[in-house]
Amino acid sequence: MNAALPLGVRAAAAFHAYRAGERERLDELVRLLTPLLWHTARAQRASKELAEDAIQTAWLRFVDSADTIVEERAVVSWLVVTVKRETWRLLRLSGRESAPESGVPEVADEATPEQQAILTQRQRLLWHHVADLPERCRTLLRVIAFAPVPDYAGVAASLGMPIGSIGPTRGRCLAKLRAALVADPHWEV
Repeated sequence: MNAALPLGVRAAAAFHAYRAGERERLDELVRLLTPLLWHTARAQRASKELAEDAIQTAWLRFVDSADTIVEERAVVSWLVVTVKRETWRLLRLSGRESAPESGVPEVADEATPEQQAILTQRQRLLWHHVADLPERCRTLLRVIAFAPVPDYAGVAASLGMPIGSIGPTRGRCLAKLRAALVADPHWEV
């Protein structure tokens, strides 16, 4: 499928094919959505291990409940909401509301050592400043940053924001981030 299409469109097409009997399309759906789900769980301040558990449980529930999802374009929102709820449940069970967050996104286990090494000092500084942003900005920027083509309808639904506010909110968040970076003497333009 065309990688230039929004994530929600590609996910809906893979989901449609999966429900139509093309079981191998589940692999495509997992490949497309796991990075978004990873950052959704981590945005809830889950540890790496807890995020992995929440995502795995969400995928298992998805397979069990795929026939109950009426609107195919809702698959992204369904999975994001399921990951959030599972993350919250696991956080409660573990006896803590949230795990400490460094601000630097963790690379999923599937990443090669070369990919993990790419996280330079400059990137660490950037993510340090992202971690200092308000929660809404952090969550929005993390979700949008890791989607090749952001699906604003899916982002709006998963974050509980009106679709018309995504762009302006993103702009304000990026302006705050830009101001913080410009003010940091360690940041090189």
